[in-house]
Amino acid sequence: MFPRIRLTLILLIVAFIAALLLVVRVATPPVPPPTAAVPGSAAAPVAAAPDAAPDTLAQAKADAARQLRPQLKKILTRRDARPQEALLTFKDADAYRRFLDRAQQLGLTVLGQVDALRTVRVRYPSLTALENDLLANGADYADITANYYISVPEIPAKAERAAVNQIPLRNGTLAFLGAAADRSTWGRGTTIAVLDSGVAPDPTFGAGRVQYLNVGAGTLPGNGAEDGHGTAVAALAAGLSADAAGVAPAASILSIRVTGTDGTSDLFTVAQAILAATDAGARIINLSLGGYQTTPFLEAAIGYAVDRGTVLVAAAGNDQAAQLAWPAADPRVISVGAVDAAGQQVAFSNSGPQLQISAPGYGVQTAWLDGQRVYIDGTSASAPLVAGAIAAVMSQNPGFTANEAWAVVRQTASDAGAPGADPDYGNGILNLDWAMNVATPGRTDPAVSAHYYDQATGQMEFIVQNRSAQAVSGLGLDVDTNGATTRYRIPDLTAGASYVVKIPVDQKALAASGSLTFTSDLVTPFGLTDANPANNHRSSRLVPPAK
Repeated sequence: MFPRIRLTLILLIVAFIAALLLVVRVATPPVPPPTAAVPGSAAAPVAAAPDAAPDTLAQAKADAARQLRPQLKKILTRRDARPQEALLTFKDADAYRRFLDRAQQLGLTVLGQVDALRTVRVRYPSLTALENDLLANGADYADITANYYISVPEIPAKAERAAVNQIPLRNGTLAFLGAAADRSTWGRGTTIAVLDSGVAPDPTFGAGRVQYLNVGAGTLPGNGAEDGHGTAVAALAAGLSADAAGVAPAASILSIRVTGTDGTSDLFTVAQAILAATDAGARIINLSLGGYQTTPFLEAAIGYAVDRGTVLVAAAGNDQAAQLAWPAADPRVISVGAVDAAGQQVAFSNSGPQLQISAPGYGVQTAWLDGQRVYIDGTSASAPLVAGAIAAVMSQNPGFTANEAWAVVRQTASDAGAPGADPDYGNGILNLDWAMNVATPGRTDPAVSAHYYDQATGQMEFIVQNRSAQAVSGLGLDVDTNGATTRYRIPDLTAGASYVVKIPVDQKALAASGSLTFTSDLVTPFGLTDANPANNHRSSRLVPPAK
């Protein structure tokens, strides 16, 4: 992985030009006035301008070029970017047009352009062409960066993952999320843009639901190893059939192919597709891809979409890292981590303070090329489930914006890991049952949301969450620790509120036995009708933390 680098050259270039002019001023003294003739003598000659000025100017330019070359090389010559390509952003529309007029004369090939952001993708034969233009027209530039790779997240080899017993979802993903059996209207009237490898025709999409937009990478997927990725992602968001079911089967899909047959794309193509999807009217964009570089251009593309009411949902990454991949790392993007069928964070799922939410991402059944059904792992699977959930909430609440629907999805996530938002699970795990019933009058659903061991305090924490549409009172929690049961009173909980029961762990007993088992059961008051009593029980096994 490479550190995030933002390289804005305009100040550097302007500094070079200012230094250049200063050198010329210092090296070129003013011409003195003519000397008056002395009576009776020959007239004194008029002093001429020094002949050295042109040489000084040339020398200053050469000095500036020598300083500029290593900077350009550092910025553009990178293994994590497309070779001999640069992304050039200009300060205003006039500067942008002037460059397009002279690009061919400079020997630069324009591969693409985004007029709305005044950015051009160019191929250069050598750095000299860019150097010359920067020295001559440096004040026109706002930014110059490499065209970094963005790709489908790969899964680390099993031997490289943390030793956690992960449980696959198989075809039980929607049941895990609490989706209703009848989802036939979920997503109606919405469009989910899938920026990926392209979506192949498949029975799970029905007829006429998939539209295609070409930003230069074609439309339909090829036959490469990663070409089924976009089909898998789209099916999880909006699949119809039972063997490749998605969250919002009534949503329309806008497929924009951005990757090649190897699953690799680049920053320009992805940013261009974000604008194209937004302009086409999609208010939900799914990005199950990423990289570890960003630029002002990508961030401007995200801003373009966000300013127009579009939400972007992106995979957090599969590198078991303490940082998110871009674009998920942008705080304006809905970043999604992966959990397994037990609600555990999947070992390879990236963590970070920007993580927004988690969803199933291990052994998830979905569609592939040629009508195949496969199991896939990764945050690539998690993101489209959240995208579909936003579409479902929008369809159930006519007039809701995508951002309003996302607020419901975020607020109704099942708390997991440490109480509240945390770097491993974000705001919690996607909960379709709660999200789609959050405003159902009279519905009551208290739950044991999570068990969490806090190493800093040595306490086991039991999180009780009120997933009801109204306040709940009179709850209790029975906690059993290796056969010994204690009941704890839960205070009144308003709708959506949580309460944490904290119990010190007997460290000597834990060390002696090698593990402790904790079981918690929610006790509800007489007369309360629980919409989902299955979530009133939870069991966990604690082993001594690794040293």
